[in-house]
Amino acid sequence: MTEPTQRPLPAEIPLKALDTTPSTPWPVRVLSEKIKGYIDKMPPVWVEGQVVQFNQRPGSGMQWLTLRDTEADASLPVTIFSRVLLTLPQPPAEGDHVVVHAKPVFWTKRGTLQMQANEIKAVGVGELLARIESLKKVLAAEGLFDLSRKRKLPFLPAVVGLVCGRESKAEHDVVVNARARWPQVRFEIREVAVQGVNAVREVSNAIAELDQDPRVDVIVVARGGGSVEDLLPFSNESLVRAVAQARTPLVSAIGHETDAPLLDLVADYRASTPTDAAKRIVPDVSEERLRLTQARSRMRGAVTAMIDREQHGLDGVRSRPVLAVPHTMLEARERDIVQSLRHSRHALNTLLLRASGEIGRLGAQVRALSPASTLERGYAVVQRADGHVVRRPDDVEVGAGIHIRLAEGALDAEVTATAS
Repeated sequence: MTEPTQRPLPAEIPLKALDTTPSTPWPVRVLSEKIKGYIDKMPPVWVEGQVVQFNQRPGSGMQWLTLRDTEADASLPVTIFSRVLLTLPQPPAEGDHVVVHAKPVFWTKRGTLQMQANEIKAVGVGELLARIESLKKVLAAEGLFDLSRKRKLPFLPAVVGLVCGRESKAEHDVVVNARARWPQVRFEIREVAVQGVNAVREVSNAIAELDQDPRVDVIVVARGGGSVEDLLPFSNESLVRAVAQARTPLVSAIGHETDAPLLDLVADYRASTPTDAAKRIVPDVSEERLRLTQARSRMRGAVTAMIDREQHGLDGVRSRPVLAVPHTMLEARERDIVQSLRHSRHALNTLLLRASGEIGRLGAQVRALSPASTLERGYAVVQRADGHVVRRPDDVEVGAGIHIRLAEGALDAEVTATAS
């Protein structure tokens, strides 16, 4: 057997945490006192949160409540003197937003930490609205509300994701009205807290889950009306940013028409009520059938009018004389051709006669200028033996042979003498 570890004497307790060892540890009381001493040095601080638990104890000088962060899963117990609560118009209720001036207190006996409040103030509606308006400006500057980011809702979604309260009237309004318009529509419903400290986390998780489901074509976040405090989760920054990051088109149907949480501005479509959302996400089957009937009627009327117009035109063409007696058109063309041929022959004959006369005139001129005509008048053409025409006596020599061409026939002679 191993010997038990020998506990140090009180004088041997280390002063610092770094000096502790397995053989010289701190007793629990020492650690508790150290923690208490450290926390006691902390000054009072103003803390804001939402009251999630408050059980008023009449006759008690001290009251206990629990404050929870509005955006994270964190809470702290708070004690407050009953006389402090008497300064309020009414005691705080669960869900109220308050700020308390409190000092951290560590109880060594139980090892618990709590806040000791000496002042408490309710966060008024005006202040809440001012905070929402300030957040609205910040998100608008980032472009989260721009129309260019809005996605078009599907005409006929097969599956609709619905985020709503548990067994709420908003769920009934959306489902019943949507199925009355289009019975085949299916729903993926996520029932969550739509007010209170858990609303932001549960609604954000439900939206993220539905956004990851490939079957869901559109998401509807629906809730009935309520006070400004009830609708605060839907103006929460983390929820608004979660909606902005979703890839599935989202419809906001929060409260009544006069309510305007920030979720309405970042959503792709803002419905005034859950019933209005149902009318927006699916078409009305009766209206679509009526439109189909009207479209068929218009198309039938258009086709009938076109056929009637073409038939009227065809009847007009068939009633023309050229179609009533088809050979009339051929006879007219035949007359034109005969007349054209007659004119062509007459023009050709005239041209030939004119050309013939011109040829006769030119022939007479040629004959008049021809050497043969000169010869017929008694002249003759004298040529040397080499064929050159003799024009002067010097062109031939005595004794040379010459050829004499007459009008009819020719003579060969010899030059016996020349004279100038």
